[in-house]
Formats: sequence, structure tokens, C-alpha cells
Amino acid sequence: MGIFRDFLYERALRDQPSHPLLTTPLATYIAYALIASGNILVISSMWALGITGTYLGDYFGILMDEMVTCFPFNVSSAPMYYGSTMSFLGTAVLFGKPAGILLTIEVLVVYLLALRFEDPFTAGIYAKRGKEQAQKKGRKKEL
Repeated sequence: MGIFRDFLYERALRDQPSHPLLTTPLATYIAYALIASGNILVISSMWALGITGTYLGDYFGILMDEMVTCFPFNVSSAPMYYGSTMSFLGTAVLFGKPAGILLTIEVLVVYLLALRFEDPFTAGIYAKRGKEQAQKKGRKKEL
């Protein structure tokens, strides 16, 4: 789905007009820095979470031993979302497309809305599991 999303984004930008301020060498350097940084956040997130953590394992009750707090999660609470946004912005700047910047803002708004629900959900399921594990340990000590 992500590849298809990226394809649609590129197609949306293709026929849009470019802006001269976004076609300077400085803009190109900034674009590559955004794309590289964004991809580092996304790829390292996937590495840290593994397949099940990346693809909604927590929504189906497949939890990691504990919440991931190593890089890139020690830099950002949602590195996949912010990294993806950085990559979209970098692509818009690289192609010199102001319309891409507007689409990137829309993507960021959607991600921020998703986080309003996802962060409490994730914290809640790990807290619930922690409480259940503590209760099990308490029962074992009583026996």
C-alpha cells in the first residue's frame, strides 16, 4: 500500500508547476537531507519493531516484550509518521512543486490525527498487559 501511495503522490506532482525558489541548489541539498533523514527514521523503525510491530501486531494482540524505546523511538514518538512526512516534503522540494508541500501538510495533519488515537491505544494495551503480568507474579508468590 505504501508503494501505491508513493506512486499516487509522484503522479499528483508530475504535472504541477514548479516554483523557482524550490529549484535552487540549496533547495536540492535540503530535499536530499529530508529524504535521507526521513528514510533513516522509517527504516530504523521497521528494524526496531520487526514485522509484527511494524504491521499492526499490537492491534491483533501480538505485543513485543516491552514498548520499543531505542533509536529512533528515543528521538521521536512516531518516527514512521514523521520520517514519511519528511520524505514527502523532501520529494516535493526536490521536484520543486509547491503542490507537493501542500499535500505533505495534509499528510502530516492526517498522521497527527491518527496519533491522537494510536498513542493512547498503544500505551493502554501495554499498561493492561503490564498489570496482568504483575497480577500473575503476585499469584505465583502466594503459592
